[in-house]
Amino acid sequence: MKKIKFCFKLFIFFIVIFIVCMSCLYAYAYLSPGIDIKTSNSLYIYDDSENLVYQGSRNSEWVALDDVSNYFIDAIISTEDKNFYKHLGFDYPRIAKSIYINFKNGYISQGGSTISQQYVKNMYLNFDKTWSRKIQEAFLTLKLETHYSKDEILEGYINTINFGQGCYGISEASQYYFNKKPIDLTLEEAIILAGIPKAPNSYNPISNYDKAIKRGKIVAECMLNNKKIDAETFNNLFKDTIEIYGKNNSNNLQTLMYYQDAVMDELESLKEIPNSLVESGGLKIYTNLNIEAQTKLEESILSNMNDDDVQVSSLIIDPKSGKIMALVGGKDYKSSQYNRATKAKRQVGSTIKPFLYYTALENNMTSASKFLSEETTFVFSNDQTYSPTNYASKYANKEITMAAALAYSDNIYAVKTHLFLGEEKLVETMNRVGLQEPLESIPSLALGSKELNMLDYASAYTTLASGGYKEDIYLIEKVEDLKGNIIYEHKQKRDLVLNTNYLYILNEMMTNTYNAKFISYSSPTILSIANKLTKKYAIKSGTTSNDYWVVGYNPDIMMMIWTGDDNNKEIDANYSKITKNIWAETVEALLQDKEETWYDKPQNVNALYLDPIDGSFKDEGNGTIYYFLKGTEPN
Repeated sequence: MKKIKFCFKLFIFFIVIFIVCMSCLYAYAYLSPGIDIKTSNSLYIYDDSENLVYQGSRNSEWVALDDVSNYFIDAIISTEDKNFYKHLGFDYPRIAKSIYINFKNGYISQGGSTISQQYVKNMYLNFDKTWSRKIQEAFLTLKLETHYSKDEILEGYINTINFGQGCYGISEASQYYFNKKPIDLTLEEAIILAGIPKAPNSYNPISNYDKAIKRGKIVAECMLNNKKIDAETFNNLFKDTIEIYGKNNSNNLQTLMYYQDAVMDELESLKEIPNSLVESGGLKIYTNLNIEAQTKLEESILSNMNDDDVQVSSLIIDPKSGKIMALVGGKDYKSSQYNRATKAKRQVGSTIKPFLYYTALENNMTSASKFLSEETTFVFSNDQTYSPTNYASKYANKEITMAAALAYSDNIYAVKTHLFLGEEKLVETMNRVGLQEPLESIPSLALGSKELNMLDYASAYTTLASGGYKEDIYLIEKVEDLKGNIIYEHKQKRDLVLNTNYLYILNEMMTNTYNAKFISYSSPTILSIANKLTKKYAIKSGTTSNDYWVVGYNPDIMMMIWTGDDNNKEIDANYSKITKNIWAETVEALLQDKEETWYDKPQNVNALYLDPIDGSFKDEGNGTIYYFLKGTEPN
């Protein structure tokens, strides 16, 4: 009996201590400065003309609680925090119940976070599971509860939670999914939206309608248990298919979110930006997004690509500055949020050959240097063999020039050049032009066997397009807090890393990929779009069994595009032509009102008319122009 009395007294003692401590904490939180729930962690993303393209505390519009359907309010409270209006930030019985259930199950199956805690976590903190983060979350929750009413907290919460598909906040979500204002949501629509925040990528009705409805039924059951709907209403829910709108009325570009996601990735990498947005009170992000470029690129992709599983990624960059003007990470963001431009790695195929031939020019070869193009098996000292083949097994069966090899994308010539120079030479060049991915000195590197990330690879190609200057390619121009103080501003760094003489010769050779004078035993690889090109470009295509690439540039623009299957399945060969058409249509549309520009010919570079294939001397009518560094011309 004495032990029971002692335990009871001890329990009462700890309860009193807990109440005193919490009272002190609440008092301290009340006396501390408040937090701004309408600006903290706000994001305002602007394009290159400083037009707002994405706004709010990750939401498009702050909507008052009175302008939201009661169905949604009842649904979100019943699901996320049924005691929201009864507790002071922490639901202690719910926490105790969660601890008991998790201990009983042997794993974490339930959580005890209140709406106030979730709001703080979403707005101010990362999701690290550390004690310091949990303590910070608890204190900010106390500040939130002591400085704001329950309605104000709930209003802030529903305006900032993630509803998937790039929608943050109830206003944007209701408009995107149902083309309605929040006040006009039906019961079923409100239930679907209330179910999304638990797993935005899985439970939104665009990504998976069936999962969204299944989750909606769980939300409805919570409402039933909390007496927000009756049994008859519950039993009649979701009898018919719910119509989903799935459009953003302010900007219908279905690829724009890929750019915005890439901006957020870059933002997180900037050391100048505070880790906690509490310090900055919101951010205004000025980007290099060119809406015209993004629009033209998307229009061409949608008009050319088939309704199949083939995917696409693309970048458009200003070579003079490194600004990323447009970025596409897939055909349709609402169908797949995976950003192939920033995340995926693919074999780049023959698009690597310009770097190989620049290396060759720098190491005493010329545009007229010859190798025999024929079926070849390379044998190495360890008795290993390598037998590359040309596309469609087409060989000249005679010596061809470097210019011809580049125009035809001759694999035999490329491997011979690679081995002649030494396999480490190409690796050195790729490192010099800015490629971050480590490369292995192997024979197949000359044919682009290495899988590379597009964003990384574009840095290397921008070095070619810029006239030999290595520079950062980037999306964010500057970042300000909401008071206009500049937190970060991009500073251009340009280092000349390539010889302008050899680079000019390479760029001229790359125009032969659509030069009809090279039609012989084979045809130039880009000839099919020659009639679409009104300006001069250096272009190279690349093909593997699973990938189609086109990269091209002039002083005004550099565009890179890839099409292929996410699972490395072979795709229809017609995508070779489709990829080229998208490149040509997009670049031509963006440059149609601009004067043609090209790289200045260095004074110590000479031109000669030679035979397109074998490099023998020809007159102007029968030959094509080859360029040479003075003193290296053929006799």
